[in-house]
Amino acid sequence: MFVEFLLLSVVSTAVGLQVSIPKAVYEVARDDNVTLPCTFKPAKPDNPTVIVTWTAIPDAGNPVPVGTFYYPTNHMDIKKEYTGRASMKVDVPAGKTDLILTRVTLQENMEFECDVKIPGDDEGVTLATTNLVVLVAPSKPMCKIQGTAEYGQNINLTCVSAEGSPPPTYSWQRHNVQNIPQPLPPRATNNNGLLSLYNVSMDTSGYYICTSRNKIRSEICNLTLTVMPPSMNIGSTAGIIGGCVAALLVLLIVIYCCCCRKKEQPEEYGVPEDVAFQDKEPLEKQGDPRDDRSERSYDRRDRRDEGSEVNGSTIDRRERYDDRGSDYSDRRDRYDDRRDRYDDRRDDYDDRRDRYNDRRDDYDDRRERYDDRRDRYDDRRDRYDDRRDDYDDRSERYDDRDRPPSVPPNKPQRIDYD
Repeated sequence: MFVEFLLLSVVSTAVGLQVSIPKAVYEVARDDNVTLPCTFKPAKPDNPTVIVTWTAIPDAGNPVPVGTFYYPTNHMDIKKEYTGRASMKVDVPAGKTDLILTRVTLQENMEFECDVKIPGDDEGVTLATTNLVVLVAPSKPMCKIQGTAEYGQNINLTCVSAEGSPPPTYSWQRHNVQNIPQPLPPRATNNNGLLSLYNVSMDTSGYYICTSRNKIRSEICNLTLTVMPPSMNIGSTAGIIGGCVAALLVLLIVIYCCCCRKKEQPEEYGVPEDVAFQDKEPLEKQGDPRDDRSERSYDRRDRRDEGSEVNGSTIDRRERYDDRGSDYSDRRDRYDDRRDRYDDRRDDYDDRRDRYNDRRDDYDDRRERYDDRRDRYDDRRDRYDDRRDDYDDRSERYDDRDRPPSVPPNKPQRIDYD
């Protein structure tokens, strides 16, 4: 029974229309041309009408007709989406129809269907499909770190290529600081370009390389992972440094304001009011001036001692007075230093000026010698001109002496009589 049923199925299938495509998958590089062949064998050799339709079926979305051929009018209808990019070559007597696509893109990376309709011959296999795979090399992947690279944290290393057909596969490798290959951490997991690292430590640090590869070629990206203790976080370190710099600036500003305020206050040098000198007595009541001065000095010393025993404010004022005196001495020393440096620069300037004057005197001497030589040259030239004039005079006198006497033009000619 089973054999008879199989024979009946084969006979019924052979009787109906048979449409087929030689290969289930066709591969083509992007921007190349491709031809998708389709053959059909009707049940009857002569058919008044044949309609051949090619349809593009994307993975997600509705089918899009590419073109339709009508026989026997031989009219071809190419849809607007594929105008200039697709054409059909149909030979109905030979039972062939080819779809020709030019400069294919990733949009053609889908399934294509060949459908043949013949009135009165709708049994059998009326359509066939094939997949077109557009080959595109993977683009350079992007490597990134997700998470905080600190001790004990879990982080992810991502690697993704924006394009690639067939979809690329990803693999990770690790190198140490000496660029020696190292195995991945034992608890790491690699899932389609996502490398997960758990409980990272200093040993997890290294140089990570991701390779994106398909059957066309491969591309790589790399990144350097540095795992640090929480206290070595760059952000917190930068915040601490910034706070220290800000505190230092505030301290400098306070010191500068104090110095400016101290300069603005006039300095009072003298004896405090509590130990002020008593008014001098009239001259007629004074005896020996030296004795009076000694007695007054002893009196003031006694009063200062008494004031120091009664109240410590006098001693404090005296100490402040001594401090101002030492401050004055320091400023005086700095002033003297600046004056010494000024004197040194002044001496250096005088030395340069002396050297300049020496060079100028030397130049004047050379110019005077040049003028003397020029005067001597002019004297020699004058003497030469005088000698030349004398020579010309003697030459003229010599010429006059040797020349025969001239005959007056009105002298009568002598006549010889024989």
